[in-house]
Amino acid sequence: MASFEARSRHPNLWPPFTQLATAALPQRIVSGKGSLLYREHGEPLIDAISSWWVTLHGHGHPVMAAAIAEQAHRLEQVIFADFTHEPAERLGERLSVITGLERLFFSDNGSTAVEVALKIACQWWHNQGQPRQQIIAFDGAYHGDTFGAMAVGERNLFSEPFEQKLFPVARVPWPSTWWGDEAVVEKEDAALQVLDQLLETPTAAVILEPLLQGAGGMAMVRPEFVRAVAQRVQDSNVLLIADEVLTGFGRTGDWFACHRAGIQPDLMALSKGLTGGCLPMGVTMASERIFQGFVGQDPALTLWHGHSFTANPLGCAAANASLDLLEANPEAFRGFEQRHKQHLQRLLNHPRVGRIRLTGTVAAFDLNVEGTAGYLNPAGPTVKRIAMEHGVFLRPLGQVVYLLPPLSTSDQQLEQCYGAIEAALAKL
Repeated sequence: MASFEARSRHPNLWPPFTQLATAALPQRIVSGKGSLLYREHGEPLIDAISSWWVTLHGHGHPVMAAAIAEQAHRLEQVIFADFTHEPAERLGERLSVITGLERLFFSDNGSTAVEVALKIACQWWHNQGQPRQQIIAFDGAYHGDTFGAMAVGERNLFSEPFEQKLFPVARVPWPSTWWGDEAVVEKEDAALQVLDQLLETPTAAVILEPLLQGAGGMAMVRPEFVRAVAQRVQDSNVLLIADEVLTGFGRTGDWFACHRAGIQPDLMALSKGLTGGCLPMGVTMASERIFQGFVGQDPALTLWHGHSFTANPLGCAAANASLDLLEANPEAFRGFEQRHKQHLQRLLNHPRVGRIRLTGTVAAFDLNVEGTAGYLNPAGPTVKRIAMEHGVFLRPLGQVVYLLPPLSTSDQQLEQCYGAIEAALAKL
């Protein structure tokens, strides 16, 4: 086996989700423009997964860059516990209108946005003098890699070393569906029966990724199911947390997956596309009713949570610029689903393709290949390698191949993405 030094491009860096003993060498990216990543060596690559689902408008967008640069000259950072600033206030006002949730709490990424939502939900009941211990989540979920987020996510290879340190969570089946799925109603009914039974126990919150579980394999459910869940949660006087870290900001064909599903959660976790992928930032939106449960003369009511870069002005400036771009051209995300559909239809009868599904800008299917289903299926790296040979960067989730490109992706580039996929399918 090659040594660490021989296999790694840089001896001081530790990349995420990577086994360095077996991984291919990383490639150095020198710049990005639109949907393209420019390599130090080799032709440009189409960034078909938006650099882990964050790059919303494309790389190097001039509006985003100008907003960050302008803000950097004015105010780059200030402690948010004692001060406020215009970019944060403007962002709070805008997100309140769009989400229907009046209060915004800043954090720094998607995982911590979920952590904050969980802490708010549990402490809110505690502040009411009605402590509740049960939290309900869904099979297959992924909510992040900090401890609370791991606890409500699927227990798997990633969380196994920490299993004894994670709090217990009640689980509901996730009735994922796809084109031509004739059993979807039966699966939904079975899941809702489990949810009904669990809700008989006093519950602090139910957390779900509305419409689409991302890292769980781009597993999609129908809006009808999400509405049925939300109605049961509301009827049971339980808080509903929507993890829209991936699905927010147009990714599912509407501003938020909650909008498309027709639900209103009590808490919403946001990140990724929040800043157009330019800077790390997370927020947790909360209803005014929830917020008021933390206000009073008793210091114990306070939400004692924060971090040094809370409401970083540069991140707020990027988020406002991203909202400007989305508001100026909502058709960029509302029309993307139809652009995917024509290409997916060509794959319908391919022997290597199964369970095609599509929601907004996210298209996915399962590979009909041997091996255990899941993140470690070897077909994924094979597809990744062949696609890169055709100028497209994909990162399959095991046997799940998906496209989640920036909104800047042209029709020609999207055609190239599907052409790369078809080339990979032919060589499997």
